[in-house]
Amino acid sequence: MESQLHRYRPQLETTSWFRGLPAALRDYMVSHARLVHLKKGQVLYCCGDQADGLYAVLEGALAIGTVGVDGKEALLAVLGPTAWIGEISLFDRLPRPHDATAVGRVVLLYVPEAALLGLLDSTPAYWRDLALLMAQRLRLSFKNAEALTLLPAAQRLANRLLMIAEGYDGLNATRRTIKISQDSLAAMASLSRQTTNQLLKRLESQQVIALRFGEIAILDVERLRAASVGDVDRAQP
Repeated sequence: MESQLHRYRPQLETTSWFRGLPAALRDYMVSHARLVHLKKGQVLYCCGDQADGLYAVLEGALAIGTVGVDGKEALLAVLGPTAWIGEISLFDRLPRPHDATAVGRVVLLYVPEAALLGLLDSTPAYWRDLALLMAQRLRLSFKNAEALTLLPAAQRLANRLLMIAEGYDGLNATRRTIKISQDSLAAMASLSRQTTNQLLKRLESQQVIALRFGEIAILDVERLRAASVGDVDRAQP
């Protein structure tokens, strides 16, 4: 198991937050971790569950969101390698604030809470390193809220695609192929499925993206960025 964990170490180092941790903290987290495997649709944890530690996505992706009493889904993000989750409950000791569900087959690095708290009790300075992860996620939440409130539909959709492609401002690795359904993307951008499809088709006709079964390929990041701020001229081929 240890050799398997260390096989993923270079991948973990690609994320700015983990790479910036003190070497001793990185070594400790990997040495006290274990792998968790999920099947498609399997729930890692639900909103209201008791916290049990930190997780990092190594393979696949997790859908982060909640489901209301009326069955309506609020999808916040789809996080792939090598995003970390779970730090909020580590700080406030309250239950999980959202659901985390496997989009497909998922492999996770799991660092148990007991191991983390033991280290943090002996080295309180490490709390700041974990706080940086939470601050990064908080800034992203503010940015998402502003986009949903202020941007028109076309910019909102392009902004969300760009955010995913660029790794949620460093929360996970950048990617040029986004494995996401149009229904999920519509939920994340607070748009109807029909509007989402129309806007994606427009971006495809401009050769900004390519639509494939279950995924969206980003063909031109700079023009997608232009579309996200409403620069129609730069977004054109």
